[in-house]
Amino acid sequence: MDQSIGLFSYGTLQLEAVQRSVFGRLLNGEPDAMVGWGLVPLRITDPEVIEKSGMAVHTIARRTGDPADRVPGVVYFITAADLAAADAYEVDAYGRVEVELASGRKALVYVGSPPD
Repeated sequence: MDQSIGLFSYGTLQLEAVQRSVFGRLLNGEPDAMVGWGLVPLRITDPEVIEKSGMAVHTIARRTGDPADRVPGVVYFITAADLAAADAYEVDAYGRVEVELASGRKALVYVGSPPD
């Protein structure tokens, strides 16, 4: 069995329909939060992503550095194959990084690049 990877989601990867479409099942996870991050809207143009999520506007996390800023979400425990499926689902505006969550756990998360 693959070793479990922590993947934090603050957006559409939490939706049951998206999980079933992307991973073929519902994921197990625990609530957590990213500290020093905020959310901004992101218009999605990929028709497949819009179909899976049911939304043309998602959110994208950007680092603020302000410890008062928090992005709530869920950390899921996934396999390497699940991570590859998540990479294929996320549009190019998102990049995958590792962050330390409010719980102290480290997890991968899809975020946006810093604003220019």
